[in-house]
Amino acid sequence: MTLASREQEWAELMRAAIAGDAAAYRGFLQALTPHLRAMARRRCDSYGSPHSDAEDVVQEVLLAIHLKRGTWDQDRPIGPWLSAIVRNKMVDTLRRRGRHVDIPIEDVSDVLQADEPPDATQAHDIDRILSTLKGPQRDIVRSISVDGTSVRETAGRLNMTEGAVRVALHRALRTLAAAYRGNV
Repeated sequence: MTLASREQEWAELMRAAIAGDAAAYRGFLQALTPHLRAMARRRCDSYGSPHSDAEDVVQEVLLAIHLKRGTWDQDRPIGPWLSAIVRNKMVDTLRRRGRHVDIPIEDVSDVLQADEPPDATQAHDIDRILSTLKGPQRDIVRSISVDGTSVRETAGRLNMTEGAVRVALHRALRTLAAAYRGNV
């Protein structure tokens, strides 16, 4: 049986199921599930996800089909509708799992560049730009943007709330941006 003929069969079963035929719906799900598993496994392979994720995706797809079966346009092919659901559920699974890749530092240490120490001209430019700000704003921008201190540490040092530090930082950066646009 070709994919086109299977999709035609699935479409006929789904139309009957939407019309209220429970046996047709059961037949649709039974005929479709092996194909969904194969699609989910292929997607897992292409995304580097374990095959154990495939069954989770299949279950989520079956639930989505059940809940959204009324949204399928019966005048259109069912295959693209099903593929979109599988793709979306696969993406949801990857997002939930928080896909990330660990690379040992030894594998990339040759290509990493060390930061060059700032030269005196760069330090002078920073001081000149920051001098346009008022005292607390200048301290906050220097602390967070130049020195790399966290908002929490800066707030503690300046005896301010973290929210107040964020607001002051935002206002200071807006002031600097306006000053820069005026000088350019």
